[in-house]
Amino acid sequence: MIETGFWLIRHALVAENARAMLYGVLDVPLCEPTLLQQAPMYRSLAARLPRSADWLVTPLSRTRRTAETIFAHGYPAADLRVEAGLTEQSLGEWQGLPHHDLPARLQLKAHAFWPLAGDEKPPGGESMAEVIVRVGATMERLAETHAGREVVIISHGGAIRGAIAHALGIGADNALHLSVQNLSLTRLQRSADGWRVQCVNELPGY
Repeated sequence: MIETGFWLIRHALVAENARAMLYGVLDVPLCEPTLLQQAPMYRSLAARLPRSADWLVTPLSRTRRTAETIFAHGYPAADLRVEAGLTEQSLGEWQGLPHHDLPARLQLKAHAFWPLAGDEKPPGGESMAEVIVRVGATMERLAETHAGREVVIISHGGAIRGAIAHALGIGADNALHLSVQNLSLTRLQRSADGWRVQCVNELPGY
């Protein structure tokens, strides 16, 4: 297998009213004031990312808007292909719930760093364990279809944790200990020898 490089970026911060609830795969808007305040971070990403890369976003508009903002701050505009396999964890019927309403609905103990345990499956949604399987299969396919290329992916915290977990072969509860902040960069590499993690949660400088 020819080496393939992946540059995974978590989308920008969402609007304040969306952050007050479990939004999962709801198509919520970005925080407009933060888009302006974090202009230096976008410029840093625009300078850091590889040229001639293939760009992927998810079906949720917050990833496309983040990519377009990077373009607006100095990266040459690229075609954006939509990859549904890298979207956020679906929280099913719990999406839209205020955070304080969730504990009464949990069957398992919540994770220390995530509202749900790794194996907790919301009604009509998916568990983090299932996210790892979905994202892992997607990353393997992309490593084949983009072989020899650099691939920039604007995705989500849960999906990026899933990609790292797949690369490292760790379980869902362990994956939820990974910090993946908004606009942070995670780099993975796939070769014939397997997956290599080059960096996780690297924040662009000012």
